[in-house]
Amino acid sequence: MEDFHWTQLFNPEFYITMEIGGVPIGIYMVLFIVFAETGLFAGFFLPGDSLLFLAGIYSRELVETFFIIPSDLSNVTVLALLIAAAGILGNIFGYWFGAKSGQFLYNKKDSFFFKKKYLTESQVFFERHGGKAIIFARFLPIVRTFVPIIAGVVHMQKGKFMLYNILSSLLWSFTLVFAGHYLYGMFLEELGIDLKKHIEKIILILIAITTFPLVMKAIKSRKKNESGNAT
Repeated sequence: MEDFHWTQLFNPEFYITMEIGGVPIGIYMVLFIVFAETGLFAGFFLPGDSLLFLAGIYSRELVETFFIIPSDLSNVTVLALLIAAAGILGNIFGYWFGAKSGQFLYNKKDSFFFKKKYLTESQVFFERHGGKAIIFARFLPIVRTFVPIIAGVVHMQKGKFMLYNILSSLLWSFTLVFAGHYLYGMFLEELGIDLKKHIEKIILILIAITTFPLVMKAIKSRKKNESGNAT
């Protein structure tokens, strides 16, 4: 921590390898960040996808903070489940906060930790995709922070919210954690490429893949509206 610079706050590896007095606390930081980014509106600037992908690479070191698991598959699975649980709890808190805060957020002034435009954009996204927005939002930075809050504001049915919440958390965590773990091993052994040095590029590609269907749907919807207005 002696060489700490504020820019490290945006580097997922900084949290994963963090120690206090020689004691590793990476797993606690990962779980807290997942909770904060999916449940606290102030957590939108924290690393999400890149953190999970890199956590998959460091899965053994992270899980061994709690217990040693000889099986590689079991090790990665336990990590993915822990992260999914943190994501579920984060969304529950976000939903509760949205339900209790009501219109307060819409009247709140912008600050470093809060941007009203993110809230508005997330509401449009939620209204367009309904309950499935919770699943799509998991793979979209910033949007995943505000969508559960919006769900609470509009008082989405709790049972329906929990179903999408659990499904999205499991899908998000298992996809990125497993991808990070097994792609790292494959690229390092087969091609001699260290994915740790290309983490941000990989995450940008993942975001592009997950948002492509949404972009295409938005384009089609816009063309449909334009043709409707023309007639």
